[in-house]
Amino acid sequence: MTDKRTPKRSEIAERHKWNLENFYKSDEQWSESFDILKAKIPEFAGYRGTLGQSSRNLYSLLKLYDSIMPDAEKIANYAMRRSDEDTSNSFYQDMKGKVIAFFTEFGAETSFIVPEITAIPDETIDSCYKEEPGLEMYRRKLYMIRRTREHILSDAEERIIAMTGEMQNVPDSVYTIFHSADLKFPDVIDSKGESYPLTQSSYIPLMESPDRTLRKNAFNTFYGVFGQYKNTSAALLDGQMKSLIFNARLRKYPDARTASLDSNEVPVSVYDALIEAVHQNLDKMYGYMALRKKLMGVEELHMYDVYAPIVSEFDEKISYEEAKENILKALKPLGDDYLEILKHGFDSRWIDVYENEGKVSGAYSAGSLPHPLVLMNYKDSLDSMFTLAHEMGHALHSYLSAKHQPVSYKDYVIFNAEVASTTNECLLMSYLLENTSDPRRKAYLINYFLEQFRTTVYRQTMFAEFEAKFAEAAEKGATLTADLLIDIYYKLNQLYYGDNIVIDEPIGLEWSRIPHFFMNFYVFQYATAFSAAVAISRKIKEEGEPAVKAYLTFLSSGCIDDPITLLKRAGVDMTTNEPVSSALSYFGELINQMEGLMND
Repeated sequence: MTDKRTPKRSEIAERHKWNLENFYKSDEQWSESFDILKAKIPEFAGYRGTLGQSSRNLYSLLKLYDSIMPDAEKIANYAMRRSDEDTSNSFYQDMKGKVIAFFTEFGAETSFIVPEITAIPDETIDSCYKEEPGLEMYRRKLYMIRRTREHILSDAEERIIAMTGEMQNVPDSVYTIFHSADLKFPDVIDSKGESYPLTQSSYIPLMESPDRTLRKNAFNTFYGVFGQYKNTSAALLDGQMKSLIFNARLRKYPDARTASLDSNEVPVSVYDALIEAVHQNLDKMYGYMALRKKLMGVEELHMYDVYAPIVSEFDEKISYEEAKENILKALKPLGDDYLEILKHGFDSRWIDVYENEGKVSGAYSAGSLPHPLVLMNYKDSLDSMFTLAHEMGHALHSYLSAKHQPVSYKDYVIFNAEVASTTNECLLMSYLLENTSDPRRKAYLINYFLEQFRTTVYRQTMFAEFEAKFAEAAEKGATLTADLLIDIYYKLNQLYYGDNIVIDEPIGLEWSRIPHFFMNFYVFQYATAFSAAVAISRKIKEEGEPAVKAYLTFLSSGCIDDPITLLKRAGVDMTTNEPVSSALSYFGELINQMEGLMND
């Protein structure tokens, strides 16, 4: 057996680890800063009961809050990133626990702010802007707080809710530890009898293997392990949902989904319109499955076949260094300033590159001062290259917003978060297709892009519909048992994939490995963002400088306006079905191109 074991953290080269010394030089320095920050919390008590009394009090409180948040984010970022490096390291798990406890205490001590601000009469707020010119900077922030006043409770009630923060975080925290550190998988065998380690991070690369025996064994083994713990996974998700319902009902929202979307100023109609638009275009997904079945030459197409490249001979290895070079070339249309920041991020170790024992699976970008950080589990694959482009899109969005906006407005809302990342992916694909003359390689790349549509628009919309369905069941009093969740999820796979593929029974367990279901109606935004990104990337390629300027303005805007308005300024109107329908129409065109190339 070839040594394909996952290395220990100590075996990873320093140049491939993120540089947290830019945050704190040592754990001891972190502890000192943590203690200093924690000692500042009592300063807020002096403002309790005073915010409606004078514009000066209101202004001073908002300035105090803004002065503390950068350090609070920095402390949290360091602790969370250390924890994610190795979830089996108890020292950093304890550090993470201290951060969670800090924010619970901070939330409790500042819980009076929102109720007091919402209680101030409109005419008083209007006069405050005249009395204290410095408040003008906070006009948007005050609006965002006050617009939800009907959902804000009394000071005492808000304090109680804030004090439950640590407790309500338990389902997600337990799932993360269980998912990343405790779950172990046996090795799997390919058609030649060779063993391969199966982990959370290696699963998708194994499913992309041209060896069908390996794919089938990985699929069955992976979900076999998850099946052993299906009741635990269901109980954790049920606990998460109960927490959401509890909060929504307390705040007088009709349901948890409405409450979650309202925090980002996104109407539920956008969520439902996405599902409707995708349902109207399921024929294209069915056509893609029919084409995949034909090109793979199989009598039956199975769920373990959907990730396998159809043009297997171009399943090339792409090193991390090659990926960085390709990304820099692909994003050249965004201009020199963007590229300079991107290169700086690559060269300054913003990125934790490779998998190690205990490291959190998947990939993410964590935006924070002094700079963002990106977690990867890079696998020398086309998919990993696109993931790197994706996460650096997030990173530069965070960097530019933090550079151009004050503390109160630097954090963009989740609805817009995936636009920057996916625009990078679209530009990378465009670059690769433009610089490929070989019809077979072009077919391979188109197949990869088709998979982006399948996994981002169709699959994430299926996830969103799954969330909506199990949330509806929970709102009606149902317990989210494993059997209920499996039944809902399996039937959705039947709907979304159609009759040209065998919906294998283990796929009903896939929900139990998706951490995004603990992120509260997050996933629908992948699909809306992908559609927006297709539109933006096409504008950049076709219109040049005006489109680039509008897009970079969007990236630098944080949350200075609602997300729908910010996207309109970038040239995309998500209040209509046009972006989703247009993206899926393009998906259909790509299917036809793929079939033509493979028939030549």
